[in-house]
Amino acid sequence: MPEFPSITHVAVTVSDLGRSTRWYAELLGSEPVLDEDEESGGFHHTVFEVGGGQLFGLHKHTASADGAFDEHSTGLDHVAFGCQDRAELETWAKRLDDLGISNGGIKDAHYGSGVSFRDPDGIALEFFAPPS
Repeated sequence: MPEFPSITHVAVTVSDLGRSTRWYAELLGSEPVLDEDEESGGFHHTVFEVGGGQLFGLHKHTASADGAFDEHSTGLDHVAFGCQDRAELETWAKRLDDLGISNGGIKDAHYGSGVSFRDPDGIALEFFAPPS
């Protein structure tokens, strides 16, 4: 059996593409590498490169359901961005604070440490570092 492939991208559906694009651009410190309407006309997507060849996409569907994100419902729980170590995690926690992004502070567990926060639609995000 071949080795399981890595994740190339994650895409989340947002309620206000302009607001979310500005928020993620500020968080990531970069502009999108792609911003276009899908040829089928069903949605618009904006894509950021987040390192290591991985992409993070924002989708705005023309027929969107109302309702805030809830990680307790069936579906996505959260998206975690990997940090090499605790020092890098601390750097990202400080960046969240500097940007005024509310977060839960660094939480330590036997399996690693993370800092949780939410995007403008309430989508749960995390920076995570393995145990040292």
